[in-house]
Amino acid sequence: MSEAAAAEIPKIMEKVFSILKRELSSEEYLIYLKTITPMIGNATAQLRDITKKMSLEDVVQRAKKMEKTKA
Repeated sequence: MSEAAAAEIPKIMEKVFSILKRELSSEEYLIYLKTITPMIGNATAQLRDITKKMSLEDVVQRAKKMEKTKA
């Protein structure tokens, strides 16, 4: 990864977490954070595998659908 790309990572992550906070319930947001937090194994790789064929819009739509089914 280039230095320029690496310098953009904090901005991108801030944007991602802003979107997630806005679109997910508090519980869903915490579950997501737990999913990506380092633990035994590679949670990031696991999350990437689960969502590799999904667009961000797909993820958001599924989260909204989950929220509706909880209510």
